[in-house]
Amino acid sequence: MIKNIAVIGAGTMGNGIAHVFAQHDFNVTLTDINEAALKKAIDTISGNADRQINKGIITRETKDRMLSALHTTTSLEAAVGHADLAIEAATENKTVKLNLFSRLDQLAPPASILASNTSSISITAIAAATQRPEKVIGMHFMNPVPVMKLVEVINGYATAPEITNEVVDVSRRLQKVPCIVNDYPGFIANRILMPMINEAIYSLYEGVAGVEDIDTIMKLGMSHPMGPLQLADFIGLDVCLSILQVLQDGFGNPKYAPCPLLINMVAAGKLGVKSGEGFYRYTPGSKTIVPAVQRSGR
Repeated sequence: MIKNIAVIGAGTMGNGIAHVFAQHDFNVTLTDINEAALKKAIDTISGNADRQINKGIITRETKDRMLSALHTTTSLEAAVGHADLAIEAATENKTVKLNLFSRLDQLAPPASILASNTSSISITAIAAATQRPEKVIGMHFMNPVPVMKLVEVINGYATAPEITNEVVDVSRRLQKVPCIVNDYPGFIANRILMPMINEAIYSLYEGVAGVEDIDTIMKLGMSHPMGPLQLADFIGLDVCLSILQVLQDGFGNPKYAPCPLLINMVAAGKLGVKSGEGFYRYTPGSKTIVPAVQRSGR
C-alpha cells in the first residue's frame, strides 16, 4: 500500500498537494531547489491548516500530526529514495518536466509510481523520458488543493491499469474524487475550460462587454462560482497562455489560438493575482478588487 509520498516543487500546487497527503496520514517529503521556497511552503501549510481549524474541518491535533508527518529537503535523491509515489509539481514547462522525470526514474525505487501534476503537457511524452512508462501517470489536482475535490487522473499511452487503480485508490484516501481521462492535449478540464476563458478574453478584446459584466453574466447566468476573467487571474495568465499554446500545437486547430490581448498582457507582466494585476487589481490584505482592464485591449 502506498504510504511514503515525495512532492517535487514547493510552489502553490506543491505545498497544497503536500498538505492534503500529510492531512490524511501519509508520510510526506516536500523537495525544492530553493530552501526559502520550502520554508514559505511550510508557513503556508500551517496557515491553511489554521483556517481549517477555524472552520471546524480539522482539529489542532490533526494539524500537529500533519506537520510532524511533513519533511522538507533540497535533495531530490533524499526525497524520492524511499517514495512509493513521487508527484511532480514543478513549473509547467515541457523541457523541465522531461529532464526531471529522467532524474526521478534514476533516483526512485523501481516499484515507485511517478506522477505529474501537469495541467496540459502530454503524460505519454513525460513517460517516454523514463524506463518505466507503465508506472507514469498524471495526477492533476485543482487549486486550492485542500479545498477542491477533483483529481484528474490521466493515463499515458503505456500506463498500466493496475497503476491507474492504485492512483484512484490513493485519491479516494485523500477524500478526493478521481476522474480518469486519456492523454490528449488539455485532457478534459483545460480542454473545456481554456477555450471558455479565451472566448471571454476575446469578448473583452472586441469590446462586447467589460470585465465585471462578463464575469457577472457567467456567475449569475451560468451559476459559475467565479467569472472566467477572475478565474484566469487566479490561475495565472501566463499559465492560461501556455495551456492554450499546447492545445493549439497539439490539435493544429485555430480555435485554440490565444487572444492577442492575453498575449500582450503576459508580455507586459500582467499575470493576475501572482503579479498583483491582471484583468483585476489585487491589493495585499484587501478582498476588494477592481477591474484593471475596462474594455477593449486593442
